[in-house]
Amino acid sequence: MADINSALALTDAPKTAADAPAPAPAEAAPLVDFVELLFFAYRDFVADPDEILAPIGFGRAHHRVVHFVNRHPGMRVTDLLDILRITKQSLGRVLRELVDEGFVESRAGASDRRQRLLFPTAKGETLAREFVALQSRRIETALEASGPEGRDTVRRFLLAMIDPEDRVPVERLIERADRSARARRG
Repeated sequence: MADINSALALTDAPKTAADAPAPAPAEAAPLVDFVELLFFAYRDFVADPDEILAPIGFGRAHHRVVHFVNRHPGMRVTDLLDILRITKQSLGRVLRELVDEGFVESRAGASDRRQRLLFPTAKGETLAREFVALQSRRIETALEASGPEGRDTVRRFLLAMIDPEDRVPVERLIERADRSARARRG
């Protein structure tokens, strides 16, 4: 918290009028509020899984891998790299830890043995379900507070926050995972 406190101390009123910063355009101020709200919302959104992961020495990268491997069983390592946009080296360390601890299984591809396919173990599925349950409760509470149109509005907003060239592939990825999950449930 020292960083925040010292940053707040720097925002005291300027000593002279010459020291005062130039006024920001009127339309920029609300966007700064949204930037901060997104930071705080993300902080709290990932806090619950962080608390579960900390005692086992895992962090947010582990959370993301467990989530996507659980949502897309049998996904290729290269596809996970594309989704997470991290280096192969970063993913390698995290994946090795998840495999060693029994959360993820890595198998050779059927047609190409060099291909690595990722599957959640029962332990990984349980962990992923726990994360989704915690985060779903937080989202559901926020959506209820957003009113009757909140769900559609928030969905459109979040989709619009994604780079335009990635929106359709992200929508397809989510839809494919939803269809697959429904098929697995029967």
